[in-house]
Parts: sequence; C-alpha cells; structure tokens
Amino acid sequence: MTNKKILIINGPNLNLLGKRESKIYGLNSLKDLERNMKAYSKKKKAKVSFFQSNSEGEIIDFIQKNIEKYSAIIINAGAYSHTSLAICDCLRIFQGLIYEVHISNIYNREKYRRYSYLSDISSVVICGLGFLGYEVAIDLALVNHKSIKDGYV
Repeated sequence: MTNKKILIINGPNLNLLGKRESKIYGLNSLKDLERNMKAYSKKKKAKVSFFQSNSEGEIIDFIQKNIEKYSAIIINAGAYSHTSLAICDCLRIFQGLIYEVHISNIYNREKYRRYSYLSDISSVVICGLGFLGYEVAIDLALVNHKSIKDGYV
C-alpha cells in the first residue's frame, strides 16, 4: 500500500467524546481517536488529516477548500447525517471515495436517526463498531484505492 491522503471529518458534539453518553460512545476522547487513527494509518502507510466542527457551514467550507487534496473522505457528520442536505450536496462534488462512519449503530437507536442523507452518496456505511469503524474505513479506502489503481473496482 502506498501513501494515500485520507481526510477524517467529525461533526457536531464529537468533540465531547469521552464525556457524552459514554454507554453509547464509550470513554475515549476525540483526541484519543485522532491519536489512534494517526498510529493506525502510519502502520498502513496512509496519511490522515482531521477536522472537527460543530458548525455545518464550517464543515462545508472546509470540504470545499480541501476537496482536491484527498483521495478519500471518512465522515462522521453526527446529527448532520440525518439533517444536512447541504453537506451531502457539497460531498457530491468530491471525486474520491466517501466512507460514512458512526460510532453507534444508528439503526438501533431513535427512529429519527435511522436515515442518513450521506448514505446515498457514500461508498460504504460503517456503524456500530465504535472507533474500530474508522480503522475499517481506512482499510477499505486503501483497498479500493489499490483496486482502482490496478484497474479493478
């Protein structure tokens, strides 16, 4: 596997990981997640960058400014997954692979959390695996990049 640039975006309230609803999200913080994913991606020879915002507009602005720098986006848009056509429309412009990740199983939660606008445009949706879901997304992004490079999809 060669160096691939992957952007990991975390949406609203994910900055409160470790403090917020620990029965659902666990005890580890966003900094723990970022540290773990940096170490994991380094072993996989991938480069990851992180962005977190509680603001829909900031997430959209960041994607627009950085859309050509990455070959894959891993996004946990949090509650915006269920409400934001604007983030979805912005991501439609992205030419790379999109992986939607949720720490909890959104299909085993409140009814209003069971639909995600981002699922319609994502290559893969991963939910309910905790932080492991981000590792799975990194692995899938690297395999898909390799497959596309080799001419297989």
